[in-house]
Amino acid sequence: MTRRRTVPRVRKPLATALGVALSVPLLAAAPAAAASQGAAPAQVTVTALRFTVTVGGRTCAVDADLYRPAGVDKAHPAPAVLTTNGFGGSKSDGTTDATGRAFATRGYVALAYSGLGFGKSGCLISLDDPGIDGRAASRLVDFLAGTRAADDGTRIDYVTKDHPGDPRVGMIGGSYGGAIQMATAAVDHRVDALVPLITWNDLTYALDPNNAADRTVPGAFKWQWTNGFYLIGESQPVTLPNLDPSRWGSLGCVHFVPGVCDTIGLLNSGSYPAAATAAMQRYARSVSPTGYLDRIKAPTLLVQGQTDTLFNLNEATTTYNALKDNGTTTKMIWQSWGHSGGQAPGELNMTQGNLETSYTGRRILAWFDHYLRKQKNADTGPALAYYRDWQSGYGEAAKVPPLSQQVYLSGDGRLVGDRAKVARGSRTYTNWLVPTSHSESPLAGTIGLPDPAPYDTAGTCLGWDTDPLKAPVDVVGAAKATLKVSSPATEKVQNSGDAADKLVLFAKLYDVAPDGTKTLVRRLIAPVRVPDVTKPFTVALPGIAHRYEAGHRIEFVVAASDDSYVGNKGIKPVTVVSAPGDTGTLQLPVVRGKVN
Repeated sequence: MTRRRTVPRVRKPLATALGVALSVPLLAAAPAAAASQGAAPAQVTVTALRFTVTVGGRTCAVDADLYRPAGVDKAHPAPAVLTTNGFGGSKSDGTTDATGRAFATRGYVALAYSGLGFGKSGCLISLDDPGIDGRAASRLVDFLAGTRAADDGTRIDYVTKDHPGDPRVGMIGGSYGGAIQMATAAVDHRVDALVPLITWNDLTYALDPNNAADRTVPGAFKWQWTNGFYLIGESQPVTLPNLDPSRWGSLGCVHFVPGVCDTIGLLNSGSYPAAATAAMQRYARSVSPTGYLDRIKAPTLLVQGQTDTLFNLNEATTTYNALKDNGTTTKMIWQSWGHSGGQAPGELNMTQGNLETSYTGRRILAWFDHYLRKQKNADTGPALAYYRDWQSGYGEAAKVPPLSQQVYLSGDGRLVGDRAKVARGSRTYTNWLVPTSHSESPLAGTIGLPDPAPYDTAGTCLGWDTDPLKAPVDVVGAAKATLKVSSPATEKVQNSGDAADKLVLFAKLYDVAPDGTKTLVRRLIAPVRVPDVTKPFTVALPGIAHRYEAGHRIEFVVAASDDSYVGNKGIKPVTVVSAPGDTGTLQLPVVRGKVN
């Protein structure tokens, strides 16, 4: 049965619950011209709809709500916005429903729907696969175009069209609702603008990250984040009884497509045999934007969170670079909040209704004004903007800052600016059979437990630090380290045919205050599975936007383990040797100040 209700046009704030990324703060579209001129509030009619789709070899229903602003009709059409939920949510959760309302109260025709496998939508969870989830979303674009009816026969003819059958439509959403935008745009070029928030580029990097240059080598399994999501998905037949039969998989893989369960099974096994690992990587990348970015033509405003240990800034930067290389219009904002929290005062917070008064909100308004309302004078802003927690407002840049300053790893534990000052020496650490370092516990907040401050256990890590800084130093972007280590125990087994026998280490940057207090910047670390311990290797650290104040020291640390990841198999002592002519380096993207 069709459900219709009318709501007053109010600026209702959007939900900002972050939890385990089940829902994320979503942003509203630009206000209609009349609204921005202070016209009387309009009304919005909400209609529940159902669409039957056949994708991935299954036929299932998609549950959706259509939000129609008063005054929008065939003679007065409006652009459309399509949105869907984060992982574990639905069209009815606070975020997705509020997003639909926010767009409609600002004059857009909005269609919010439950993603496949969530809410009352059918089919299995397929991780925003373009051939499945993307195709399903494309069927909804058909509805917005007026070329397809909902299951009850409802058709619409009041969405602005660029051509017959081609509606002017944008997409917005966060996390799982961010990747679906790129999956949809890859298979349907009628999508005109994207705003993906805090989402992934490559699931092999997000869930099993290896920050070494050789990405064919698997990484360190991010077991807490990954298994948390897996359990959410698999538990749905229990938590949501009487599910559509199309949402039931096999006995051993209840609610996901088989490729997901195969991936989770391999990651949890603690083993990486070559053939199975290659198959896992092929599958994960096929359902990740990295596998199809060359097909995306829609202008894309990427919004990524600095406080995000699930999908860090490197994910958005990789997507940004690929889209730019392919000639797709793209810009990027590094806001403060992400899956790991980080909401900052004065930053975009829709629960406070500050869309028009926050930097990121104004940028999104302009993006949709420009590409959906075709207001060519709407300024879409600089290529990159980044939140600065050391001063009010955002920094802006014409490009992602390059690596600009290099320091050397001295044998006495210092970071020095001149190779000639490197002291000759060697230092050793070793791992234990249990983790001895801690960066974060993403599951702690879910069950109401505090997350301890980051720490490293003596003897299981090595650190190098600068002299106290003479003036503030602003680091914006991803640092890079070049290392060479010695590990005879690893060398004996690293070519066993199981990549799990290779050495694992964890690199990170601390901010050390004059009193010795250490802060792990945004709790971010770079897991590395070393391709070959007999050769130098590079490590890409997670991107940051951080000021090291005068008197503070920059410390680079390599640790043997981290309790949020599956690490070394067996005891593998590691020695780092330094000499003036042969030592490791750390390169930093410094935009202000001098390290040494």
